[in-house]
Amino acid sequence: MSYEQQRTAIFQKIQAYEGQGFEELALDIFHFQVAHNPLYRRYLKLINVDYQGVGKMEDIPFLPIQFFKSHSVKTGDWPTQTTFTSSGTTGDATSRHPVRDLDFYKKNTVHGFRAFYGDPSEWLVLALLPSYLERTGSSLVVMAEHFIQLSKHPQSGFFLNNLEELLPILANPLPPNPQSEIPKSVILLGVSFALLDLAEQHSLDLQHVTIMETGGMKGRRRELTRSELHDILKPAFNAPAIHSEYGMTELFSQAYSKGDGLFRPVPTLRAFTREITDPLTSQQPGRTGILNLMDLANFDTCSFIATDDLGRVFPDGSFEVLGRVDNSDVRGCNLMVEKG
Repeated sequence: MSYEQQRTAIFQKIQAYEGQGFEELALDIFHFQVAHNPLYRRYLKLINVDYQGVGKMEDIPFLPIQFFKSHSVKTGDWPTQTTFTSSGTTGDATSRHPVRDLDFYKKNTVHGFRAFYGDPSEWLVLALLPSYLERTGSSLVVMAEHFIQLSKHPQSGFFLNNLEELLPILANPLPPNPQSEIPKSVILLGVSFALLDLAEQHSLDLQHVTIMETGGMKGRRRELTRSELHDILKPAFNAPAIHSEYGMTELFSQAYSKGDGLFRPVPTLRAFTREITDPLTSQQPGRTGILNLMDLANFDTCSFIATDDLGRVFPDGSFEVLGRVDNSDVRGCNLMVEKG
């Protein structure tokens, strides 16, 4: 089959995907990406992988996430509709994830959110994402904006520096949606430092609100572990739990935690671990390693990503994130030095 025929076949399978047959689809995408992603194919050659002989999901190699900073990661030759970029810190290279079909990304975020929380249209969506709103190219902002649009509730929206508008919404339970008999649930999606600022500056009882942090201090505050952050926010907001969203520039899919410290990936995402000092060796479930992620929704770029996040993956597919690994501890990833 031609490239377009292969892509169309994979796209149709992903659109119909409901969680069954992950391995078969992952292998289809692997062979598609080997054939049409020269960066990924060259990487496999450099690590001496016989990609034609890969017939099991556990044998699929993962591309180091650093390549999203130095190369254009594409499967096929297609015009870029937009580019997701990471925030980064001063002096650091930022990741760039080219997007062929922004509408597909939006639909996939809804499909994933729906698996854990129901349809976004049933939620009042309050997005407290100042650091993301102050730059362009944030995939999180695109997702939040899409959820806000689907909500169709007049109070849904972004809040940058206008907390005086956010506070009364948080303080009062909301009436039912005027266009529906279903009462609205409320979600406050916020970057960690902004939630801490809100907790310190205002006394709020948010028992009725699902508070979801997206991680990251973005250089605004001292970095905290997730458990430290939640231990501060729960009593400050009188909240039984703090939910979390795990996503990144290099992924089209997310994972969610409802407050127990464990992330559960959406149907198009799977997590694995590799050994810290040997990136080509898998780690056993339940043991600490570095996270590898398979994202079926990344079929136009690369679905197999070796991250820099330290974590543990459990037999039921859930995982926890323990922090970031120092690059000096990671061996064998610096195999391609020229820029893409």
